[in-house]
Amino acid sequence: MNNEELLAAILDCVEYGKVNKESPYPLAMKGRDGADELTRDALAKGVPPADILNEALIKAMDRVGQKFSEKKIFVPQMLVSAKAKNSALAHLKPYFSSGEVKRKGRFIIGTVSGDLHDIGKNLVSMIVEGAGWEVIDLGVDVSSRKFGESLIKYPDAVVGLSALLTTTMVNMKTITRELKNINPFVKVIIGGAPVSDAFRADAGADGYARDPQGAVVFLNSLTKQK
Repeated sequence: MNNEELLAAILDCVEYGKVNKESPYPLAMKGRDGADELTRDALAKGVPPADILNEALIKAMDRVGQKFSEKKIFVPQMLVSAKAKNSALAHLKPYFSSGEVKRKGRFIIGTVSGDLHDIGKNLVSMIVEGAGWEVIDLGVDVSSRKFGESLIKYPDAVVGLSALLTTTMVNMKTITRELKNINPFVKVIIGGAPVSDAFRADAGADGYARDPQGAVVFLNSLTKQK
């Protein structure tokens, strides 16, 4: 395969969740090399790692996120795509460390204090990382102090707040206010089942996402403003 064919093959593997040759899923690709082997081969053949990230992984996860938004696929399909993406990313990690491949930016995310739900947060993390961002996942039940400490450590980061309960979504207001006190220029995006854009405005946040792809759209809009 030439470079373009390799990139297209990696894209397909990530989009449809073909992790490696041993992976039985999807059935139509059984026995074929997966994202793991193809990424390794592409690097060995001199395909620029930035091309693998931008032309294969980011495009694949963008398609996955869009399909999820349109309810054409569901959580299990997203998870296998994320696993395939991670198998390819593992080969690119040295190039991130060396600076040869650059991320679009940093994204701090966590489920707010009092809330232990993490499925939505995890899905956003997967899609955002696949879109070319470095993700700092703080986990669940994250206090204002922990968000603030992370922002101080990564002052250029965008912050994402997640909540699933109406009783905990109110904590987004407090956390957003304290983050803005630390850095008035920080961009905060919120999301979760009970959250709305009207609540976003009331909380003083900068963005609202109803699904993972919405978070990517917001983050990418910030890179265009620079």
